[in-house]
Amino acid sequence: MRLRLFPQENAGLELLSRMGSQLVRGVGTLSEVLGAEPDDYNRLAEQMHQLEAETTDLHFALMTQMRTSFINPLPREDLYHLSLILMSAMEALDAAAEVLALYRLGGISGRAAEQLEVIGRQAELTVGAMRRLASLEELEDYWIEMLRLAKRSERTYRIWVSELLRDHKPLTYARHRDLADQLLEATTQLRRCATAVGGILVRES
Repeated sequence: MRLRLFPQENAGLELLSRMGSQLVRGVGTLSEVLGAEPDDYNRLAEQMHQLEAETTDLHFALMTQMRTSFINPLPREDLYHLSLILMSAMEALDAAAEVLALYRLGGISGRAAEQLEVIGRQAELTVGAMRRLASLEELEDYWIEMLRLAKRSERTYRIWVSELLRDHKPLTYARHRDLADQLLEATTQLRRCATAVGGILVRES
């Protein structure tokens, strides 16, 4: 590991970790939506909108922190890139909740819960990984596990879409496909986060 000669300001990494925690909360809220009656969708979707807004606030707090801190644990462009990715993942979860509320979807495939399990695990791993960026310890395991989970999610997505094509008429298929696409986007963004961390690990080690 590269020797670091100056003290590190880790507030930026803590903000990134908090953004990861927002994703964990988002997965929990979206799980509630999947188990709720359609009449409750709007209320729960509004909770997701609030989580998304809070995540955006954390992103802007990170921007402020980077501008006012003389020393950052990583180059500013790395912190900014990671923050954008985490914000995009939350936006995808928010969009999934909105799709459920707008279409009042019923009969949702169990594949949705499988995807949320993967996203939840990715988010939990990311919370810890963001804090460890200051020391670069145990990040290789994070990188590998995140890629494994992403591949699992992609396989689930392909199976889900094939089942939708087989079992539904075009309009119903399109609505459920929209949900499947948003959940895939969330796990894809988290894979991008792991890939970015991998790039930092290679560069800094």
